Amino acid sequence: MRKDVLEGVLLHIMNEIHPNFAALAKQYNCDYRTVKRYYEAGLTGDLDKLRERKPSVPPLLHGFEEIIRDKLELNCSAASIFYFLGKKGYKGSYTTIKRYCRKYREEKVQKATIRIETTPGLSAQVDWKENVKMVSRDGEVFYFNIFLYILGYSRMKYLELTFDRTQPTVFQCLVNAFEYCGNGIPQEIWFDNMKTVVDRSKSQFTQTVFNEKFRQFAKDAGFHPIACRPFRPQTKGKVEALARTVERLMVFNYEFTDVQELKQIIYELMQI
Repeated sequence: MRKDVLEGVLLHIMNEIHPNFAALAKQYNCDYRTVKRYYEAGLTGDLDKLRERKPSVPPLLHGFEEIIRDKLELNCSAASIFYFLGKKGYKGSYTTIKRYCRKYREEKVQKATIRIETTPGLSAQVDWKENVKMVSRDGEVFYFNIFLYILGYSRMKYLELTFDRTQPTVFQCLVNAFEYCGNGIPQEIWFDNMKTVVDRSKSQFTQTVFNEKFRQFAKDAGFHPIACRPFRPQTKGKVEALARTVERLMVFNYEFTDVQELKQIIYELMQI
């Protein structure tokens, strides 16, 4: 089973977005029919037909897989699982258990590393660089934030200095970003779980609840908001990579005169 393809289509299903099969096929280096097959299986929940015919579980572990996975979810060690299975009739070696446990854990880690590439006009990502501190030539201390917006396909970016992160500021920054990029509003925009956007973050047991005013703003503007899941930064990797470029500001510490010059420096960073 192609876990990367499955993760990709499930992400679209979760957010009720019909995927571009050709674009995803190019991203995952496979046939578009493969992506379509995985998408249809994800919609119906029938994932068994995607499984490889060749068994991936050692013969001695057949019948014990579910027990092992349950114990791993409880953070039990391979050694303790080996001891427990011995009481249940397991006749294999500790090495077999250890290898299976390692493989299972690695697959769980890989599940959190899917990065999303997009097609033109599909998506953008938003985040903040918060509480930046810089000092002017005259010793005046400035605390500010930097709003970050980047288009998924072209990587075109928009940065804006702000002194707060209130909802009206978020709305105005988004409008400014749309106008600056000048190529329309993307179909979907990915957001960090900022309080001005999300009332409740998505978890294993709950769905994301968007702030009502923000939801209406998104509806009026014509984009579909998507909240990045907590502890899974890969879904907004482009914005986080952009945030690192903001560190270039630090070379101008003690080298600028006032806020206007700072804004000019940030504007020039957008061109890089």
